[in-house]
Order: sequence, then structure tokens, then C-alpha cells
Amino acid sequence: MKKILYVFLLSIAFVMGCTGGSDSELKKKDEGKGNTADSGGPQLSGEIISDILQSIPAPLEISLLIKEIGSEYNVSNLSSPSYVSNYNTSFKQSLNLGVYGTDLGFANLYNKNQDVLDFLNSVKKLADDLNIGQFFDYNTIKRLAQTNNNIDSLLTLTQQNFEQINLHLQEQKRENLSILILTGGWVEALYLSTLVYEKSKNPKLKEKIGEQKVALEQILLVLDIYKTKPNFSPLIEDLKELAKIYARVKIVVSPGQSVMVEKDGELVIEQGSQTTVEIDDKDLESITSLLKSIRNKIVK
Repeated sequence: MKKILYVFLLSIAFVMGCTGGSDSELKKKDEGKGNTADSGGPQLSGEIISDILQSIPAPLEISLLIKEIGSEYNVSNLSSPSYVSNYNTSFKQSLNLGVYGTDLGFANLYNKNQDVLDFLNSVKKLADDLNIGQFFDYNTIKRLAQTNNNIDSLLTLTQQNFEQINLHLQEQKRENLSILILTGGWVEALYLSTLVYEKSKNPKLKEKIGEQKVALEQILLVLDIYKTKPNFSPLIEDLKELAKIYARVKIVVSPGQSVMVEKDGELVIEQGSQTTVEIDDKDLESITSLLKSIRNKIVK
């Protein structure tokens, strides 16, 4: 469990950690870049952010499933760390911070140490560009990541860093860009899933892809708030086209058998439920094709 938590925290630090439990979002001063995010826009409540985080699976969850079905690691499926110098607006930096966070976790899960370091460098650069790099103890995290005996120390360090980031963002009233980080990480994880499914035809992975209908709805709900901001509209329109395909996916939740579980030292009864995902093969092919196009627009 500690190993899983370690990979989770290290890989999606800036994908999820900067958004959860906060009324603020990231804002980057983009003087001269033509993409200024002002502080007078609509605010996201902590409740909305919480709902989004609960509906979107962590990239690690999908990565674990991909590894469990026996898929081989292929670095060419991931975004190239060399692209990082191409991202010169906070819009692109935020999206690709999410992308690299997912790729970092994926490489880490397969113990590809050199790739992990390459993605870590890209994450650090984008964090610096977004003015949150001061909270990211890069050298210490890199050292701990390479030493299997320091998992607890890494957990403590990363948790402290993320708390500082959230506090800083609240004080600065930064907004707009954390949803882009979240979106970038989600798109990359789903993209990797479709690539693997094309070869494996694994039913569990097919179901996981279908489940993303709910996550996409939540992402669009928040992105639409910022549709008048520079660069947001094309991304929103692309994801709405994806949502049109997902509209044909059926997710049915059926009541299940009650189970007895222990919580805080007490036995309580929880109502079980079963989720069934129905997704047509042709619709899955359409999702795969369109998602590849959306992802390429983000990383190129």
C-alpha cells in the first residue's frame, strides 16, 4: 500500500494535489504571452472541485490496470519530455503539467528510472513556469524516488509541499488553470487506455474507458465557466464532440447486497451496488480516434 501511495503522490502531485479541497485555482502571470488569467473571474467552490476529483480516477488507477493486464511498457506512447520547451503560455503549461504527471506515474510504475527522471525534469520546469516551483523540492524528491527505503520520508515531504501550494494559491486567489492540469492528466490517462485496449481487447479496460463518461461531464461543467478565456473555447468544443459520442454509453448502477464493514473501530452496514457499463465497439473506435486528435493538440 505504501508503494502505491508513493507512486500516486509522486506522479500526480500537480495533477490532483493543487486542486483538492481548495476554493482557489492556479493562475500564472503571463505578461507578453497573450494569455493572461485575471483574478476577477468566477470562483470554483471546494464542493465542486471535490465532486470532480471523486468522479475522475487517478492516473495511477488506470496505469495499474494497464500493467495488470500484461501490457508492455512503450515510452513512445508517452509525451516526449523534449516538448516541454515548446509550452510558452500558462494554458499549454498547465495542460501538459497534467500530461507529464500521468506519464511520470506510468514510467515509475514500470520502474523505468531514466524516463522517470526525464519526466520529473519536465514537471519541475512547468511548475517553475507556473510560479509554483518554489514549493517543489525537486532535488530531495529525486533522491528519495531513487531510494526504495525512504518511502515514508517521500510521503511526508510531498504532503507538506502540497499543503503549502494550496495555501499559497488561496492567498493569491489564482484561478482558471488547475482545471487544465486536471484535464491534461485525465486526457493522457484515457489516451493510454485506448492505445492498450486496441491491442489487448481487455473487457476491464473497455469498461474503464466507458466509465469516463461521468468524468468528462464534470470536466466540461467546470471548463465551460471559462469559455471566454483565451484558448479555452477550442478545447471545450473538442471535448464536447467527445461527449457526444460518450452520450451513447450507458452506465447502469444496480443495488447490491449489503455488507458489514469496520469503520473507526465499529461495524457498520454499507449498501453495495453494481455498475454496468455498456459501450458499443464502433463508439469505442470513435472515442479512440477523436481522443488521439485532442491529445495531439495538447502535447504538440
